[in-house]
Amino acid sequence: MSARDDVAIGTVTTKVPARLDRLPWSRWHWMIVIGLGTVWILDGLEVTIVGNMAGRLSEDGSGLPITDAQVTGTAAALYVAGACLGALFFGWLTDRYGRKKLFLITLAVYLAGTALTALSFSVWWFFLFRFLTGFGIGGEYAAINSAIDELIPSKYRGRVDLIINGSYWLGAMGGALLSVLALDTDIFPVNVGWRLAFGLGVVLGLVILLVRRHVPESPRWMFIHGRSEGAEELVTSVEHQVEDEKGITLPEPETAITIEQRKSIGFVEIARTLFRSYPKRAVLGFSLFIGQAFLYNAITFGFGSILEKFFDVPTGNTGYYFAVIAFGNFLGPLLLGRLFDTVGRRTMIAGTYILSGLLLFGTAWLFDRGSLDATTMTACWCVVLFFASAGASSAYLTVSEIFPMETRAMAIAFFYAIGTAAGGISGPLIFAELTESGVVGDAVIAFCIGAALMVLAGLVAVFFAVAAEGRSLEDIATPLSAKAADTGGTAPGGATK
Repeated sequence: MSARDDVAIGTVTTKVPARLDRLPWSRWHWMIVIGLGTVWILDGLEVTIVGNMAGRLSEDGSGLPITDAQVTGTAAALYVAGACLGALFFGWLTDRYGRKKLFLITLAVYLAGTALTALSFSVWWFFLFRFLTGFGIGGEYAAINSAIDELIPSKYRGRVDLIINGSYWLGAMGGALLSVLALDTDIFPVNVGWRLAFGLGVVLGLVILLVRRHVPESPRWMFIHGRSEGAEELVTSVEHQVEDEKGITLPEPETAITIEQRKSIGFVEIARTLFRSYPKRAVLGFSLFIGQAFLYNAITFGFGSILEKFFDVPTGNTGYYFAVIAFGNFLGPLLLGRLFDTVGRRTMIAGTYILSGLLLFGTAWLFDRGSLDATTMTACWCVVLFFASAGASSAYLTVSEIFPMETRAMAIAFFYAIGTAAGGISGPLIFAELTESGVVGDAVIAFCIGAALMVLAGLVAVFFAVAAEGRSLEDIATPLSAKAADTGGTAPGGATK
């Protein structure tokens, strides 16, 4: 891949952002959502399948000489490491070479990793391609969130972003139920079921790839990187499609922005922007990702062990309980997402974080008293995660919209890597023994750690969250390339820190 040298770099004045933000919802936007957003379903499917199939993979006759600890420990850590590195690597490439190239490449990497995982014949092969699968998924988060936020009108950006990120749990629910089927040796032999489960991920990914080929490059990225004519032509084409579909004439856009185009931005300038120009926003992003990572690990990392050890739920049935928990997770962003665009970001982000933390404290208290059984414990988890899932999804929305466009993919990648590393590395170290010890007090401590960090993150949001609802991305954080903007916002570097 090489940088484009055939583009004309200069100074342009454009109304492309305002033109995109004034569009009503249309079939074109549905194509964006389906083509880009469905990848989270694949991530949820991947993680859940591996977690639920650890016991089967380690059985004699599985075709893979691997232990349960290697599946849930080493392989899981390599998947997390791959996701962190993939996010950072592909995030940098996404800001440099464009959204479309990278959201096609990252999906191809995921497909290759998953397909080759299904063909595993040795432990090292399984480890290698779990890492590669994670590498592709991590890159997806940076490339996809960037493209979605730059293509979706500001009026709908919050709810769309939350629902798309929350769709991870649809994949988790499907993975849990698929695992129950694949683990049934009356249907599939021991050495076949788990391979078919991974193969399904490949099939779904290929379908998404066919749709994604029609998703365009971000016009916002194009006009900053010397392709303003292409950006104008693309937006004009979309406007004509929307007018024909709706039978309306779109109003004239009101604002324009003047940009000094550039081909790339260096790591030093990205770091300076995130931490020197926007320190409060950086603290906010860090807090939101760490809080949700620890709350989720406090619940989901040991949910199976808790159900088995304290409530005598058979191992083969825990997938049903997890499917219920996953459904509760998806309902949160689905039902609360609109409020992030109407009630507002600060109120909803802080509210979902603090409320889910307090509810988990309450769950820990009831569990410690012995007041819960497997069903009521699952119900409590569902209520906690209904709010926590909306909050966690808003973390991705937040870091993708509060930093300048030139740094967007790297900002997403950086905070995603922090949250994923905290959840995938620190989480198991902290929560493994606590949730698997069989001691009620230890599990209560795990719940309280996750709850406390979630509440603290919510308190940070009370003071530092940005009122981004209904506002243009360029108004929330003026592009670094802006020279003289007529956006109703602030000059470069003058946004609220």
